[in-house]
Amino acid sequence: MKKFIGYGMAFVLIFFSFFSCEKGPSIPRAGSATVKDMLSLVPEDAMGVIFIDAHRAMATEMVDKTIKESKDYQKYQEFIEKTGINPQEDIYYVIVALEKRPEKKDPQGGAIVNMKYEKETMLGLIKAKLTEEGQRLEEEDYNGTVLYYVVEKEEERDYLSFIDDSNILAGNEAVVKSITDVIQKTKANVFKNEALSSLIDETNKQAMIWGAVTIPPETIGQAVSENPMLKNLEAVRAAAMYFDYKNKNIVAEIKIMSSDETKNKEVADLLNGFKAMGGIIAAKKPEIGEVINKIEITSSPDYVKIFASLPEELIQKIKETAQEEKE
Repeated sequence: MKKFIGYGMAFVLIFFSFFSCEKGPSIPRAGSATVKDMLSLVPEDAMGVIFIDAHRAMATEMVDKTIKESKDYQKYQEFIEKTGINPQEDIYYVIVALEKRPEKKDPQGGAIVNMKYEKETMLGLIKAKLTEEGQRLEEEDYNGTVLYYVVEKEEERDYLSFIDDSNILAGNEAVVKSITDVIQKTKANVFKNEALSSLIDETNKQAMIWGAVTIPPETIGQAVSENPMLKNLEAVRAAAMYFDYKNKNIVAEIKIMSSDETKNKEVADLLNGFKAMGGIIAAKKPEIGEVINKIEITSSPDYVKIFASLPEELIQKIKETAQEEKE
């Protein structure tokens, strides 16, 4: 997601700047959609998903304060006036589907934003922005669905689709079309993918942000061949993570799934070694040392786990220190 994240989804995701072939899915309605509704739009052949509960995240005291104290708060207000979209009230969920294409080295992605918006207003703003930059929004008919794109020099186009008045789809051409196939009920969704569905079931879906990804053996094999230092990761087959905000603490967890208990311990030991080296930084920046000390790295027969619970005041202290250094 390159150009449309810049031109189209900028109007949708601006808030981030401030900090089956069987019965098809029901299109999620903004304000009443569930996590399961959003997952039902992810294609069966996805290798991973990332989910953001934007509505909950934007409602937290920390984010609200960040927005209102930002030097760009006036621009934020102007955005609301232009689009009729208040990110703190109108954007509900963002889900990203990741697919591994044989012809591509890196995973390809497409994002669905579940929100309240006016299509014509959004489309007009996007066209106006592109016109200012000497570009034009083109249309393509894909099995009866209108997809928008900007002609570029890049090999592959990025696409934008207004699914309905509650959902916008944007991203890599292949993934956007794959998600459109699911919506049109000509392709199965992720619930038919046993490996990824099982991984999602084990992931903390109550968190504000979470993700799950399966890792093909050939991907790990290629990474190890290019960098022998990654040999301990040969048995890795999946990863899951979540980020949450509870009791004025930012909680984060990453699990690297592997069935090799010995290698899991070796990876954990290696990471703990890097953590110990962070003491050099801590000597100069005590607040960074506090963060490092709150990171826990452990291993089990099935995974390596990295966990941290960071107090909000510590994060604020780091932000203030960084601001002072800039000044």
